[in-house]
Amino acid sequence: MSDKLLSPVQCRMARAGLGLTAGALAERAHVSKVTLSDFELGKRSPMPRTIAAIRTALEQAGMEFIDANGGGAGVRLRAPASDAIISLEDLSAENDN
Repeated sequence: MSDKLLSPVQCRMARAGLGLTAGALAERAHVSKVTLSDFELGKRSPMPRTIAAIRTALEQAGMEFIDANGGGAGVRLRAPASDAIISLEDLSAENDN
């Protein structure tokens, strides 16, 4: 996990991208749903360790965080491992997971 913090907007974007409810993310991060919701709404600034726990949970679920680097901070889904990609020709009911 990166030692960089997480903004409320990045948190909301990442959670939406993963299709997680606030309750599901709070459970994964071992924080209260109220703490998470208040953070996402900008009502409170949790302790750095709480923000780190939220970010770690999102990263473990497949999110990557993008630095501002001139275009604004953001998020994206991590690319799957190349061995996890199946070509269209190889798709069949046999390799459904």
